[in-house]
Order: sequence, then C-alpha cells, then structure tokens
Amino acid sequence: MTQQAPQADEELPASRCRFNATQTLDRLRSLLPAFLVKPPNVELDNAPIPKTNVKRRRASYAAASLDQDETLPEQISTQQEHGIGVSETSTKDETVLYLAYGSNLASKTFRGVRGIKPLSQICVLVPELRLTFDLPGVPYAEPCFAGTQYRDISPPEYDETELQDDEIDVSDSEYLSEKAALIGRIQQVEVVSDCDKRQWHKPLVGVVYEVTLADYAKIIATEGGGRGYRDCVIDCHPFSQSYNPSDPVPDYPTTPAFKARTLLSPAADNARVKSLSQKGDVALLPSSSKVSWWYTVCLHFRPDPNYAQPSARYLGLIKTGAAEHDLPVSYQEYLAQIKTYHITTTRQKIGKVAFLAVWAPWLILTLGLSRIFAGPDGRIPPWLVALANTAFSGMWKSYDYFFAPVFGDGERTLDDTRA
Repeated sequence: MTQQAPQADEELPASRCRFNATQTLDRLRSLLPAFLVKPPNVELDNAPIPKTNVKRRRASYAAASLDQDETLPEQISTQQEHGIGVSETSTKDETVLYLAYGSNLASKTFRGVRGIKPLSQICVLVPELRLTFDLPGVPYAEPCFAGTQYRDISPPEYDETELQDDEIDVSDSEYLSEKAALIGRIQQVEVVSDCDKRQWHKPLVGVVYEVTLADYAKIIATEGGGRGYRDCVIDCHPFSQSYNPSDPVPDYPTTPAFKARTLLSPAADNARVKSLSQKGDVALLPSSSKVSWWYTVCLHFRPDPNYAQPSARYLGLIKTGAAEHDLPVSYQEYLAQIKTYHITTTRQKIGKVAFLAVWAPWLILTLGLSRIFAGPDGRIPPWLVALANTAFSGMWKSYDYFFAPVFGDGERTLDDTRA
C-alpha cells in the first residue's frame, strides 16, 4: 500500500529493520579455532562452481518464483520457530538467488565456515546498492562489518562531457585505449577530505549464488534476516560477455537484469525513507508497528554509520573474495585503499586489553552457546538471540560512556597527535 510522504517537520517512521547481534556473532565465529566453528568431518569443497545460466536468471522474473516472494524470510523464520525444517517442506528443485558482497565473497567464509554449497554463481553489478561498513562489531578488535544501503542512481546534473571516459560500458572494451582505461578507473574513486577516505561511486559489485532453499534458510538464520537485516529483492546485472577486469565499471549497466535476494543494513530503511521524503517521493517503504521498550534497549546503532573502519583481517576476506572471482581491477583497487583500524597509542593498547578482559568472556560464552544450541539450519533459539542482543548493547554502551573517553577511539585509527 502506498503511503504519503512525511513533511519536513514530521518525524520519519521507525524502520522495521533493526540491529540483531546474530549477524555480528556469525562474523566473529571466524575468529575461533576451526574445530569450534566447523561441523566435524566437513571439509572445504574447492570444486569449480558453474555459471548461473540464462534460463535460471530469466526464471527469477516469474511471479511464482521464490526470488520474487517478499514474505519468504518471514515464512522460513516462522516455520523454524515451530520446529519444522525447511528441507521437510521444500523440493530439491527449489533454489534461491542470493547476492553476496562482503566476506561471503570468499570461499573460505561462504563455503568453509558457513558450509553453504552453491549450485551456480555469477558476478554482477547492482546499481541500486552501495557497500557500507555500518554493522557494529567489537571495539578495538573488529569495529565493524560490511553491509549495503540504497544508492542514488539518478543521473548527475553536471556536464556529460566530464563523464565520457567514466561511462563507457564494459561491452565497449575493444575501443578503449590503455590510457583511457586507466583514467576511467581513477575517476571511479573519489577522494573525500573530511573523513580522509575514498569512496566508491559506482554500482555495487558482487556475486550472486544459486543456493538450495535449505541453504538459504541457513543464511537467513545466521544473518538475522527477517529479524535483523531486511531481506529484499534487487535487480542485478551480469557482466557482459566481453568483460575484461581492467575495463571501467559502467554507471548504468546495459546487460539484461535478473532478480536476486540480499540483506540490507539495519539503517537502510531509515536512510531510504529520509531520501525519498526529501525528494517528495510517495513510494515509501512500509514501517512496522511500535517497538517494545525491551526491544529498543537491547538493540544498538552507531550514531555515524560511516565512521568505523573495518579490521585488516575482515577487509582481507573481502579482498580475497574479490580476487577469487576476478572482479573489476578498479573495484579491487578501491578495496585495497580502504583504511583499516589500527591501534596507534599506548592508551588504546591498554584500553583494548581492559575492554576484552571485561567483554571477551561474554562473547566467548555467547559464541559457545550458539554453537551448542544452533539447529541444523544454523538458527539459534530466541532466548539466546535476546542474550546476545543484551550483551552487545551493554558492550557498546560501556565503550561509549567509559572506554572511549578514557582510553581513546576503538572504531577508527587515530594519529598520535590526536590521542
């Protein structure tokens, strides 16, 4: 149902998309020894994965396709809450196209730690989304993890002549000189002086995996989809047949799009509603009913989703995945120049030791309990989700009100002169 856009002086509706510590827990599992996170006798399958064929991509547009069912994550979650396994109610032919963009690009994470077995895969461009690092992690150790938010794809207002090198489609690679390709790659990354980092202003680059419905249920359970991240259906454009990694990434891909599911960052709904309301767009996202006080207390957002820096370990997984899939050189260069979090002062070193001394036992306990009580599909019981949410909320509140003022920044690298 279409809603009216709120006026400038009206309060924006609350997002139904809320932070869930399940996502953070899932990413922290990779820090533990392999015997604690991998089921026994399960080895990483390094067999080549076939490319998703045209027939399967076209099928994503069918009205009855699982790729079009907006209620799929809720159905899966409800079914799991009643103790019904997805494999009991699905057929082997039912598959889902899932867009990966963060550490899931790396086979070590997606196929190894998570145990997902993709049936096929294809590299894509997603004009509607952009990569973010706004999922809270653990201060001083793993400050944040990757997510996505909506991207403004409206045409720029400046002269088209300024974009000639930048807008050449990958399919026109035979007309690109080596110099033009280099200039095009440089133009895709813009220096932002106020936060001392370069940002990607092109479509999101990722990989769409075709997975079984049972494996998708496992992804939903571990990522918190339907209860944390918001599952959505998005248009994805495969790379052209003449794709060359050294070619510039087009602003507007011309290859036929297909539908795939992905998970948006917790703040994505709020950001999009704000953007659409400023433009006077009435096609706003739906909002949920009032959130209980307990739900609000146990959940946590960072005040500035663009502030935190990823750890070198986590960003390394994304860069490894990008190299494994031979993603565009310009995108790999963008990933390579992202600044990671490093401790630079003695106060921060002391703060890290003190912080982990207080909170590491709780994190280890929560991770251990999630390992013990997780079902076959990876879902953990509601009481454990509540415990994890409470622990992470308390952890970040202690950081904001005590550790950060006393020991220094645990989210972003500081120069010695700023400490």
